[in-house]
Amino acid sequence: MTEAAANHPQTAARRAVARGLRLCAFAAVAAMVLTGLLLLPSDAQQRRGRQVPVSPLPMAPVPQPVAPQPSVQAKAVETPRAAALPDESVQADVSTRNVAVTSSFTGTEIVVFGAIDNSRQATAEAGIYDVVVVIEGVPSKTTARKKDRVGGIWLNTDAITFNNVPSYYAIASTRPLDEVAGEATLIGYEVGFDHVRMEPDPRGPRPSAQAIRDFRNAVVRLKKKDGLYVEEPHGVAFIGKSLFRATIALPATVQVGPFETRVYLFKSERLISQYNVRITLEREGLERFLHDFAFNRPFLYGLATVAIALFAGWAASAIFSKGSH
Repeated sequence: MTEAAANHPQTAARRAVARGLRLCAFAAVAAMVLTGLLLLPSDAQQRRGRQVPVSPLPMAPVPQPVAPQPSVQAKAVETPRAAALPDESVQADVSTRNVAVTSSFTGTEIVVFGAIDNSRQATAEAGIYDVVVVIEGVPSKTTARKKDRVGGIWLNTDAITFNNVPSYYAIASTRPLDEVAGEATLIGYEVGFDHVRMEPDPRGPRPSAQAIRDFRNAVVRLKKKDGLYVEEPHGVAFIGKSLFRATIALPATVQVGPFETRVYLFKSERLISQYNVRITLEREGLERFLHDFAFNRPFLYGLATVAIALFAGWAASAIFSKGSH
Protein backbone atom coordinates (compact mmCIF):
# COMPACT_ATOMS: atom_id res chain seq x y z
CA MET A 1 0.00 0.00 0.00
CA THR A 2 2.84 2.22 0.89
CA GLU A 3 4.76 1.38 -2.37
CA ALA A 4 1.58 1.88 -4.43
CA ALA A 5 0.92 5.13 -2.76
CA ALA A 6 4.52 6.11 -3.20
CA ASN A 7 4.45 5.18 -6.88
CA HIS A 8 1.17 6.89 -7.49
CA PRO A 9 2.62 10.39 -7.53
CA GLN A 10 5.28 9.30 -10.03
CA THR A 11 2.68 7.78 -12.28
CA ALA A 12 0.63 10.92 -12.16
CA ALA A 13 3.69 12.96 -12.97
CA ARG A 14 4.53 10.77 -15.86
CA ARG A 15 1.01 11.05 -17.14
CA ALA A 16 1.10 14.79 -16.76
CA VAL A 17 4.34 14.95 -18.68
CA ALA A 18 2.96 12.71 -21.39
CA ARG A 19 -0.17 14.76 -21.55
CA GLY A 20 1.91 17.93 -21.82
CA LEU A 21 4.03 16.38 -24.54
CA ARG A 22 0.90 15.38 -26.43
CA LEU A 23 -0.46 18.87 -26.04
CA CYS A 24 2.80 20.33 -27.27
CA ALA A 25 2.86 17.98 -30.23
CA PHE A 26 -0.73 18.80 -31.00
CA ALA A 27 -0.01 22.50 -30.69
CA ALA A 28 3.02 22.11 -32.92
CA VAL A 29 1.01 20.25 -35.52
CA ALA A 30 -1.78 22.80 -35.28
CA ALA A 31 0.74 25.61 -35.64
CA MET A 32 2.31 23.93 -38.66
CA VAL A 33 -1.09 23.43 -40.29
CA LEU A 34 -2.08 27.00 -39.53
CA THR A 35 1.22 28.28 -40.87
CA GLY A 36 0.73 26.27 -44.08
CA LEU A 37 -2.72 27.65 -44.53
CA LEU A 38 -1.48 31.18 -44.02
CA LEU A 39 1.47 30.81 -46.41
CA LEU A 40 -0.47 29.11 -49.24
CA PRO A 41 -1.86 32.28 -50.94
CA SER A 42 1.50 34.07 -50.95
CA ASP A 43 3.21 31.05 -52.53
CA ALA A 44 0.51 30.89 -55.19
CA GLN A 45 1.04 34.55 -55.82
CA GLN A 46 4.80 34.00 -56.14
CA ARG A 47 4.15 31.16 -58.53
CA ARG A 48 1.71 33.30 -60.53
CA GLY A 49 4.20 36.17 -60.92
CA ARG A 50 7.20 34.06 -62.02
CA GLN A 51 7.86 33.71 -65.73
CA VAL A 52 8.07 30.08 -66.69
CA PRO A 53 9.23 29.16 -70.17
CA VAL A 54 6.52 27.22 -71.93
CA SER A 55 6.88 25.73 -75.37
CA PRO A 56 3.91 27.00 -77.36
CA LEU A 57 1.67 24.66 -79.22
CA PRO A 58 1.95 24.70 -83.03
CA MET A 59 -0.66 26.99 -84.53
CA ALA A 60 -1.61 27.73 -88.13
CA PRO A 61 -0.17 31.03 -89.41
CA VAL A 62 -2.64 33.84 -89.54
CA PRO A 63 -2.57 35.68 -92.94
CA GLN A 64 -1.64 39.29 -92.52
CA PRO A 65 -2.69 42.01 -95.00
CA VAL A 66 0.20 42.97 -97.28
CA ALA A 67 0.50 46.52 -98.59
CA PRO A 68 0.68 46.77 -102.42
CA GLN A 69 4.23 47.22 -103.73
CA PRO A 70 4.75 49.28 -106.89
CA SER A 71 7.68 47.16 -108.04
CA VAL A 72 5.63 43.95 -107.89
CA GLN A 73 2.79 45.57 -109.79
CA ALA A 74 5.19 46.87 -112.43
CA LYS A 75 6.64 43.40 -112.94
CA ALA A 76 3.17 41.94 -113.21
CA VAL A 77 2.31 44.47 -115.93
CA GLU A 78 5.57 44.02 -117.83
CA THR A 79 5.42 40.22 -117.87
CA PRO A 80 2.96 39.93 -120.79
CA ARG A 81 4.91 42.55 -122.78
CA ALA A 82 8.20 40.75 -122.25
CA ALA A 83 6.61 37.55 -123.45
CA ALA A 84 5.33 39.22 -126.63
CA LEU A 85 7.17 38.73 -129.91
CA PRO A 86 9.73 41.40 -130.86
CA ASP A 87 8.81 44.00 -133.46
CA GLU A 88 9.77 43.54 -137.09
CA SER A 89 12.42 45.77 -138.66
CA VAL A 90 14.10 46.01 -142.04
CA GLN A 91 17.83 45.90 -142.82
CA ALA A 92 19.10 46.69 -146.32
CA ASP A 93 22.17 47.45 -148.41
CA VAL A 94 23.15 47.98 -152.05
CA SER A 95 25.43 46.06 -154.38
CA THR A 96 27.84 49.00 -154.59
CA ARG A 97 27.99 52.30 -152.76
CA ASN A 98 30.40 54.00 -155.17
CA VAL A 99 29.88 54.11 -158.93
CA ALA A 100 32.70 55.39 -161.14
CA VAL A 101 31.60 57.56 -164.07
CA THR A 102 34.14 57.59 -166.92
CA SER A 103 34.06 58.30 -170.65
CA SER A 104 32.86 54.74 -171.26
CA PHE A 105 30.03 54.95 -168.74
CA THR A 106 26.82 53.71 -170.36
CA GLY A 107 24.77 53.30 -167.24
CA THR A 108 24.67 50.69 -164.51
CA GLU A 109 22.33 48.64 -162.35
CA ILE A 110 21.97 48.94 -158.61
CA VAL A 111 20.85 45.86 -156.69
CA VAL A 112 19.08 46.63 -153.42
CA PHE A 113 18.78 43.68 -151.07
CA GLY A 114 17.80 43.23 -147.46
CA ALA A 115 16.05 41.17 -144.82
CA ILE A 116 13.23 41.55 -142.33
CA ASP A 117 14.22 40.87 -138.75
CA ASN A 118 11.68 38.83 -136.74
CA SER A 119 9.67 38.05 -139.86
CA ARG A 120 6.25 36.51 -139.22
CA GLN A 121 5.56 35.12 -142.68
CA ALA A 122 6.29 31.46 -143.27
CA THR A 123 6.99 31.65 -147.02
CA ALA A 124 7.87 34.25 -149.63
CA GLU A 125 4.36 34.04 -151.07
CA ALA A 126 2.62 34.79 -147.76
CA GLY A 127 2.26 38.48 -148.61
CA ILE A 128 2.25 39.75 -145.05
CA TYR A 129 4.76 42.52 -145.77
CA ASP A 130 5.24 45.10 -148.52
CA VAL A 131 8.62 46.62 -149.32
CA VAL A 132 9.07 49.90 -151.20
CA VAL A 133 12.50 51.02 -152.46
CA VAL A 134 13.03 54.66 -153.44
CA ILE A 135 16.27 55.96 -155.00
CA GLU A 136 16.44 59.75 -155.19
CA GLY A 137 19.15 61.63 -157.08
CA VAL A 138 20.79 64.98 -156.55
CA PRO A 139 18.26 67.81 -156.08
CA SER A 140 18.55 70.59 -158.63
CA LYS A 141 16.66 73.54 -160.08
CA THR A 142 14.38 72.76 -163.02
CA THR A 143 12.44 75.15 -165.24
CA ALA A 144 9.35 73.93 -167.06
CA ARG A 145 8.12 75.98 -170.02
CA LYS A 146 4.83 75.95 -171.80
CA LYS A 147 4.65 76.53 -175.56
CA ASP A 148 1.66 77.94 -177.40
CA ARG A 149 1.07 78.64 -181.06
CA VAL A 150 1.12 82.40 -181.60
CA GLY A 151 0.64 83.66 -185.16
CA GLY A 152 1.58 80.29 -186.56
CA ILE A 153 4.82 80.15 -184.49
CA TRP A 154 5.40 78.09 -181.36
CA LEU A 155 6.56 80.34 -178.55
CA ASN A 156 7.20 79.95 -174.83
CA THR A 157 4.27 81.67 -173.20
CA ASP A 158 4.60 80.54 -169.59
CA ALA A 159 7.22 78.98 -167.31
CA ILE A 160 7.68 77.86 -163.71
CA THR A 161 10.99 77.19 -161.95
CA PHE A 162 11.02 74.47 -159.31
CA ASN A 163 13.66 74.14 -156.60
CA ASN A 164 15.02 70.91 -155.09
CA VAL A 165 13.70 68.68 -157.86
CA PRO A 166 15.32 65.21 -157.74
CA SER A 167 17.43 64.72 -160.84
CA TYR A 168 16.65 61.01 -160.65
CA TYR A 169 13.77 59.22 -158.98
CA ALA A 170 13.10 55.49 -159.04
CA ILE A 171 10.42 53.49 -157.22
CA ALA A 172 10.29 49.72 -156.87
CA SER A 173 7.69 47.94 -154.74
CA THR A 174 6.13 44.56 -154.14
CA ARG A 175 2.73 45.84 -155.24
CA PRO A 176 1.29 49.06 -156.72
CA LEU A 177 1.61 51.93 -154.26
CA ASP A 178 -2.13 52.46 -153.86
CA GLU A 179 -2.36 48.89 -152.52
CA VAL A 180 0.62 49.26 -150.19
CA ALA A 181 -0.34 52.31 -148.13
CA GLY A 182 -2.84 55.12 -147.87
CA GLU A 183 -2.53 58.49 -149.54
CA ALA A 184 -1.65 60.32 -146.33
CA THR A 185 1.30 57.99 -145.67
CA LEU A 186 2.60 58.32 -149.22
CA ILE A 187 2.38 62.11 -149.04
CA GLY A 188 4.13 62.24 -145.66
CA TYR A 189 7.12 60.22 -146.89
CA GLU A 190 7.12 61.64 -150.46
CA VAL A 191 6.66 58.25 -152.07
CA GLY A 192 5.34 58.27 -155.65
CA PHE A 193 5.54 60.60 -158.63
CA ASP A 194 2.52 62.56 -157.43
CA HIS A 195 4.36 63.39 -154.22
CA VAL A 196 7.85 64.17 -155.51
CA ARG A 197 9.30 67.21 -153.79
CA MET A 198 8.93 70.20 -156.15
CA GLU A 199 8.92 73.69 -154.68
CA PRO A 200 8.15 76.68 -156.92
CA ASP A 201 10.84 79.34 -156.77
CA PRO A 202 9.55 82.06 -154.41
CA ARG A 203 11.40 84.73 -156.41
CA GLY A 204 9.35 84.00 -159.52
CA PRO A 205 5.69 84.67 -160.26
CA ARG A 206 3.06 83.04 -158.10
CA PRO A 207 1.11 80.64 -160.30
CA SER A 208 -2.21 79.08 -159.40
CA ALA A 209 -2.51 75.65 -157.84
CA GLN A 210 -3.79 74.21 -161.11
CA ALA A 211 -0.84 75.67 -163.02
CA ILE A 212 1.61 74.18 -160.51
CA ARG A 213 -0.06 70.79 -160.85
CA ASP A 214 0.10 70.94 -164.64
CA PHE A 215 3.76 71.92 -164.67
CA ARG A 216 4.60 69.21 -162.14
CA ASN A 217 3.00 66.60 -164.34
CA ALA A 218 4.93 67.97 -167.31
CA VAL A 219 8.26 67.67 -165.46
CA VAL A 220 7.49 64.10 -164.42
CA ARG A 221 6.41 63.17 -167.94
CA LEU A 222 9.59 64.56 -169.53
CA LYS A 223 11.87 62.90 -166.99
CA LYS A 224 10.12 59.58 -167.44
CA LYS A 225 10.67 59.93 -171.18
CA ASP A 226 14.41 60.46 -170.57
CA GLY A 227 14.58 57.43 -168.27
CA LEU A 228 15.33 59.55 -165.21
CA TYR A 229 12.03 58.78 -163.45
CA VAL A 230 11.35 55.05 -163.18
CA GLU A 231 8.53 53.12 -161.53
CA GLU A 232 8.34 49.33 -161.13
CA PRO A 233 5.19 48.29 -159.24
CA HIS A 234 6.45 44.69 -158.89
CA GLY A 235 10.18 45.40 -158.83
CA VAL A 236 10.76 44.05 -155.30
CA ALA A 237 10.64 40.27 -154.89
CA PHE A 238 10.89 38.11 -151.79
CA ILE A 239 13.32 35.21 -152.15
CA GLY A 240 12.53 33.79 -148.73
CA LYS A 241 10.38 34.44 -145.72
CA SER A 242 12.53 37.48 -144.88
CA LEU A 243 14.98 38.11 -147.76
CA PHE A 244 14.12 40.45 -150.64
CA ARG A 245 15.89 42.13 -153.56
CA ALA A 246 15.28 44.72 -156.26
CA THR A 247 17.24 45.79 -159.35
CA ILE A 248 17.11 49.42 -160.50
CA ALA A 249 18.80 50.80 -163.61
CA LEU A 250 20.75 54.07 -163.68
CA PRO A 251 20.98 55.62 -167.17
CA ALA A 252 24.13 57.17 -168.62
CA THR A 253 22.54 60.64 -168.49
CA VAL A 254 22.08 60.58 -164.72
CA GLN A 255 23.54 63.50 -162.81
CA VAL A 256 26.65 62.72 -160.81
CA GLY A 257 26.47 63.08 -157.04
CA PRO A 258 25.05 61.40 -153.91
CA PHE A 259 21.92 59.28 -154.24
CA GLU A 260 19.66 58.57 -151.28
CA THR A 261 18.22 55.06 -151.11
CA ARG A 262 15.27 54.56 -148.76
CA VAL A 263 13.73 51.18 -147.98
CA TYR A 264 10.26 51.17 -146.40
CA LEU A 265 8.62 48.17 -144.73
CA PHE A 266 4.82 48.13 -144.62
CA LYS A 267 2.43 45.79 -142.87
CA SER A 268 -1.35 46.07 -143.23
CA GLU A 269 -0.88 49.45 -144.99
CA ARG A 270 1.09 50.78 -142.03
CA LEU A 271 4.76 51.77 -142.07
CA ILE A 272 6.63 49.80 -139.40
CA SER A 273 10.32 50.29 -140.33
CA GLN A 274 12.64 52.28 -142.60
CA TYR A 275 16.30 51.97 -143.62
CA ASN A 276 18.47 54.49 -145.53
CA VAL A 277 21.56 53.86 -147.64
CA ARG A 278 23.63 56.34 -149.67
CA ILE A 279 25.07 55.71 -153.13
CA THR A 280 27.70 58.04 -154.61
CA LEU A 281 28.35 58.54 -158.31
CA GLU A 282 31.84 59.99 -158.86
CA ARG A 283 33.70 60.97 -161.98
CA GLU A 284 36.96 59.15 -162.59
CA GLY A 285 39.90 59.60 -164.92
CA LEU A 286 39.96 62.36 -167.54
CA GLU A 287 36.33 63.31 -166.92
CA ARG A 288 37.06 64.12 -163.28
CA PHE A 289 40.16 66.13 -164.19
CA LEU A 290 38.30 68.23 -166.78
CA HIS A 291 35.33 68.74 -164.45
CA ASP A 292 37.47 69.88 -161.54
CA PHE A 293 39.55 72.10 -163.82
CA ALA A 294 36.48 73.75 -165.34
CA PHE A 295 34.72 74.45 -162.03
CA ASN A 296 37.72 75.20 -159.83
CA ARG A 297 39.71 77.30 -162.37
CA PRO A 298 37.18 78.65 -164.86
CA PHE A 299 39.44 81.45 -166.19
CA LEU A 300 42.31 79.12 -166.98
CA TYR A 301 39.87 76.60 -168.40
CA GLY A 302 38.52 79.27 -170.80
CA LEU A 303 42.02 80.22 -171.92
CA ALA A 304 42.90 76.59 -172.48
CA THR A 305 39.81 75.93 -174.59
CA VAL A 306 40.52 79.03 -176.74
CA ALA A 307 44.13 77.94 -177.19
CA ILE A 308 43.03 74.43 -178.16
CA ALA A 309 40.50 75.84 -180.63
CA LEU A 310 43.15 78.14 -182.23
CA PHE A 311 45.63 75.29 -182.47
CA ALA A 312 43.05 72.99 -183.99
CA GLY A 313 42.08 75.65 -186.56
CA TRP A 314 45.71 76.36 -187.48
CA ALA A 315 46.50 72.64 -187.76
CA ALA A 316 43.49 72.03 -189.98
CA SER A 317 44.37 75.00 -192.16
CA ALA A 318 47.94 73.80 -192.51
CA ILE A 319 46.89 70.29 -193.42
CA PHE A 320 44.37 71.36 -196.02
CA SER A 321 46.70 73.97 -197.51
CA LYS A 322 49.38 71.33 -198.08
CA GLY A 323 46.84 69.04 -199.66
CA SER A 324 45.71 71.70 -202.14
CA HIS A 325 49.26 72.07 -203.48
